[in-house]
Amino acid sequence: MSNISDLGIAGIRDGLTGGDFTAREVAETFIGRVSAAKPLNAFLVETPDHALAAADVADKAIAAGETLGKMVGVPIGMKDLFCTEGVETTAASGILEGFTPQYESTVSANLFKAGAGMLGKLNMDQFAMGSSNETSAFGNVISPWRRNDGGNTDLAPGGSSGGSAAVVSGRIAPAATGTDTGGSIRQPAAFVGITGFKPTYGRCSRWGTIAFASSLDQAGPMAQDVRDCAIMLEAMAGFDPKDSTSLELPVPDWEAALNSNLAGKKIGIPKEYRVDNMPAEIDALWEQGIAWLKDAGATIVDVSLPHTKYALPAYYIIAPAEASSNLARYDGVRYGSRDLPDGAGLQDMYAATREAGFGAEVKRRIMIGTYVLSAGYYDAYYTQAQKVRTLISQDFEKAWNSCDLLLTPTAPSAAFGLGEKADDPLAMYLNDVFTVPSSLAGLPAMSVPTGLDGQGLPLGLQIIGKALDEQNVFNAGLALEERAGFVAKPEQWW
Repeated sequence: MSNISDLGIAGIRDGLTGGDFTAREVAETFIGRVSAAKPLNAFLVETPDHALAAADVADKAIAAGETLGKMVGVPIGMKDLFCTEGVETTAASGILEGFTPQYESTVSANLFKAGAGMLGKLNMDQFAMGSSNETSAFGNVISPWRRNDGGNTDLAPGGSSGGSAAVVSGRIAPAATGTDTGGSIRQPAAFVGITGFKPTYGRCSRWGTIAFASSLDQAGPMAQDVRDCAIMLEAMAGFDPKDSTSLELPVPDWEAALNSNLAGKKIGIPKEYRVDNMPAEIDALWEQGIAWLKDAGATIVDVSLPHTKYALPAYYIIAPAEASSNLARYDGVRYGSRDLPDGAGLQDMYAATREAGFGAEVKRRIMIGTYVLSAGYYDAYYTQAQKVRTLISQDFEKAWNSCDLLLTPTAPSAAFGLGEKADDPLAMYLNDVFTVPSSLAGLPAMSVPTGLDGQGLPLGLQIIGKALDEQNVFNAGLALEERAGFVAKPEQWW
């Protein structure tokens, strides 16, 4: 039997039902891993009691022969964007330090109902704004990976779901929740060699998830492989009347329908994704991915998404605009921190609270968003960006006339060192060049680890599918996974 800490969701499920170990043993194993992983700074709050209580319930259910939930006995990490009843939730921002929700987000509630326990709340980019987990008010998350050059450079785990990526990759948790606004599940998954899935917009409820950009934010699973992502997404997804954007549709049994035979499927290769200065290793991996999907029975076709080059500019108008509106609620009056200088009036309190509570990247995006929504600039920027978003969606719809799925790289590079891009926001924003278009169109997409670069760091390939066609995205991801045979994991140095 494998070490418990090496097991993912399916492995834990099979071990529990086979009597190889108890849920409490699983919980205790991962609680120990969490305690030993403090140098990574991945957890903001540890909740061992929650994990142990869920494990005890699971063991009783197994002993009684009861029908088990999808996540029974699986302790997970929870990104700190999901409100958790009675457990501090900060979105990694100083302005929410000390905020303890009296309610449970729908996604976390669904997971707990399915039998999952919670190991703790995971560090992230502040309000999900970032691509390297360097904007957290509580310090950087450090990737568990190291370059093979003999150095000890601390690497970015990606963002904004950097804590989630780090704990799954480091075998500190078997799975974790993430959120994806412009690539914040897929890019960190690629950086650390795990699988990350962004479902169709509306598949998972946003209720109780702290908002960044409401028309883009979507929760999804981060796990060791495709099967684990399918199991976890089944537990997370579902209609929620509390969320007006939630899709009133049944949740398919994605795991049961997994099939890596792609005979009859057409895979599109968008020519616009062949960007300038893309590393040769990533281009070679893309070509290898094409060969793997051919081997799985798929037909490869070239497609064009002509408005791709406008996706990043449109995203970095729309997302900050929505952020400036969503973050206006943090005023020091209702909840969160308050900075009240002596003799200050209401406006002074607003300004002092936000100055002290928001980080530099959050302030930058609020200012951009406020600017593009202001009188005289709304039509020139925001309205134009929304028109471009429509054109990008139409590009995908036209592509589906000739293919069923798209294959692209996930990120334009492997993980970079912490601090290497921190002073260049534009360089940081370019990390999302391959993931943003599908986010703007609300499409399901996943990153699958498929190789290592010359420095021994993971690289991922991305599958994009039609709206609501998560099954074919999973199936194509499984075909890549089986052929890539990616089993690399970081050596423990922490």
